[in-house]
Amino acid sequence: MSSEQSNNKADDEAKQNPQSAAASAANNNDNTNVNDGSAQAAAGQTGDSQANAAGSAAAAHATGDAGKADAAAGKDGDNTLTPLGQAKKEAADYLDALQRERAEFVNFRNRSKKEQETFRQHGIIDVLTALLPALDDIDRIREHDELNDSFAAVANKIDKAFEKFGVEKFGEKGETFDPTKHEAILHKPDAEATEETVDTVVEAGYRIGDRVIRAARVVVASPKA
Repeated sequence: MSSEQSNNKADDEAKQNPQSAAASAANNNDNTNVNDGSAQAAAGQTGDSQANAAGSAAAAHATGDAGKADAAAGKDGDNTLTPLGQAKKEAADYLDALQRERAEFVNFRNRSKKEQETFRQHGIIDVLTALLPALDDIDRIREHDELNDSFAAVANKIDKAFEKFGVEKFGEKGETFDPTKHEAILHKPDAEATEETVDTVVEAGYRIGDRVIRAARVVVASPKA
């Protein structure tokens, strides 16, 4: 069949069924419109994505520029100090460093003084402890026998030497018994006693300040029950 005959046949069918021909034409137009709308929507989404990406890049670039600008401004602020202002700033820094060094030195000096005093007391205590037996013998001789002038002079010098270093001897007959500084080696009932008192000092006590080096060893007179 020739193309001319085919066209004539199609025209005859269109004339016979005009509604079917119109419907086919409408369907073809709808499909064309749908395809055009999808293409336009895809193009719009692509454009929006590109716009958002461009906006983000611009914001990041602006933030970086702002940070660099702030840093540069701070640096410029330091550089814009006048010579007098720079000199004052350096003087303040030196003064602050000097005050810190002075505080550290004062603390070191105070700590050293305390340590020296502690070492000094330890030395005195060691010497006193070593001489206690001799001092006890001197006290016994004083109590039971008269000292000749020469021996008495030596004993007095020893006592004064210890007083010079802050050593104090304590323990006297008749004083109230105090367990913080007296060591009772014997309790003796006494009908006339109203409280515990020192009746006899066997060995004198020694202390430096509030620190008791040796408690006085005493016989205590106690009231009768």
